Amino acid sequence: MEKYFVHESSYVDDNVEIGENTKVWHFCHLLRGARIGANCSLGQNVNIGNNVNIGNGCKIQNNVSVYEGVELQDYVFCGPSMVFTNDLTPRAKYPKGSAGYKKTLLMEGATVGANATIVCGHNLGKWSMIAAGAVVTKDVKDHALMAGVPAKQIGWVCECGSILDDSLTCKDCGRTYKEDEKGLVENI
Repeated sequence: MEKYFVHESSYVDDNVEIGENTKVWHFCHLLRGARIGANCSLGQNVNIGNNVNIGNGCKIQNNVSVYEGVELQDYVFCGPSMVFTNDLTPRAKYPKGSAGYKKTLLMEGATVGANATIVCGHNLGKWSMIAAGAVVTKDVKDHALMAGVPAKQIGWVCECGSILDDSLTCKDCGRTYKEDEKGLVENI
């Protein structure tokens, strides 16, 4: 007996790994070589491209395509209808194939809001948060809160998701942070 759930309307190609307690809902397609971690949820109409790696505990909401060249580490959240790209200069007449794809990495705990776009070739730092509708065109620091078109940093967020005040202390969970070259790091 399988230790994960795949709705009968979904397609799972050969050579796909699905972790324990993961749920794949209606009308999804998991392409050859994809690896999905444990305890993930893939909403309706999610497409996971060839050889894509999805970490544990990820939530990919309805109508999201995770294309080849994109990697999600653990606990990444992809909001409804958000968009990834994997080719900066696509042409229908001159396809490059996977050799032309730019890598995109979403680090642990990153969140991307509904209808946001992540332009390929950029990394989203740990526990960063991208506002709904934003367009990310550059790397994002750890814990950065990004909004707008193109996305600009408008603040910092805690690991728990709360917006941090100027003291970099979370009013909800009490975590405190300090700034470093990668963004924020928690004071221990």
